[in-house]
Amino acid sequence: MKVAIVGAGIAGPTLAYWLWRYGHEPTLIEKAPRLRTGGYAVDFWGGGYAVAERMGLTAELHSTGYAVQDVRLVNRHSRRVGGFSVDAFRRNVDGRFVTVPRGDLAAMIYRCIDGHVETLFGEAVSAITHDDSGVRLTFERGGPRIFDLVVGAGGIHSPVRDLVFGAEAAFEADLGYRVAAFEAEGYRPRDELVYLAYNAPGRMVGRFAMREDRTLFLFVFTADHMSGRDPQNLAEVNNTLRDIFGDAGWECPEILRQLDGAADVYFDRVSQIVMDHWSQGRVALIGDAAAAVSLLAGEGAGLAMVQAYILAGELNCAAADHREAFRRYEQRLRPIVESRQRSARGFAAMFAPKTALGLWVRNQASKLLNVPQVADWAVRREFRDDIELPEYAV
Repeated sequence: MKVAIVGAGIAGPTLAYWLWRYGHEPTLIEKAPRLRTGGYAVDFWGGGYAVAERMGLTAELHSTGYAVQDVRLVNRHSRRVGGFSVDAFRRNVDGRFVTVPRGDLAAMIYRCIDGHVETLFGEAVSAITHDDSGVRLTFERGGPRIFDLVVGAGGIHSPVRDLVFGAEAAFEADLGYRVAAFEAEGYRPRDELVYLAYNAPGRMVGRFAMREDRTLFLFVFTADHMSGRDPQNLAEVNNTLRDIFGDAGWECPEILRQLDGAADVYFDRVSQIVMDHWSQGRVALIGDAAAAVSLLAGEGAGLAMVQAYILAGELNCAAADHREAFRRYEQRLRPIVESRQRSARGFAAMFAPKTALGLWVRNQASKLLNVPQVADWAVRREFRDDIELPEYAV
């Protein structure tokens, strides 16, 4: 089958890889002129880790990623007020855990298909029409093309979902937080293999030391800290962060000064995508386009890879019956995704409690994770991912 995949983040290239391995003809379509870099780091484990193993990426994951040792919560004087060792988490997922920059993960997946799969960078889909015979894509630059199937893998703001299923507002559940991230070089101090975070009510800023003397900064804050609409460009994002964190204390003044040298700052709503169905006719959605659990849930990248793996396997098993493949894909994954979405709605509030009392409670609760029995129970209850991947013949 000829399958157009719109979006070259995590889900899209993973789907392209497995379809190519099964002998199909995927075409990857990405609006950006090249692979996107920057963003934030993701904790990678569970089903996504298992898919990466089957793609032969384990060694590269660990050489590129980071074996984080400690989550440290500090006050404005940099004194520890909470946090926990990551050992319990790693122990309860059998050591199959790594923290990796999202852009690096996307790049290593794409290298698996580079030279094997047609990729259209700098191209966007402007119209989609589909019937029993196929799907016609109209592009902003190139001429129209016909495919057997189209898969939207363009993330939470998926253009395919907008064109086929309806406007984003009909499916987005805004959790009431905003997130921003950027990298800077030469920042001091550095705390190696430690995720360090400072909170004021409704605001959190964290930093993580990376290789090549880079530091990743992450901001999370409640939407009510903004006076108007979400910022629309880099200058507005920077001004928003300065307005919200300028008086927050700790290292915030120096961190905000680093914005002046940042070529790219990631900013978005913390949202989920909730849909009654993930396919329509010859068009399907995967990853955040279909069922974003939210950026703060911690497992979106892994779930996207699982969705891609299962969709490719089901399409191959079903031969020409894409309807049956789409049905089985959704049947296998919907209970897992909906469970993760329920957990994430509560977990997001842990990043930026809205009151001083809420911060104190969160900090004290985090210390309990240093008790092995408590940590083991919490990880098994909330985070252990026992997704059993189907075996599909290649």
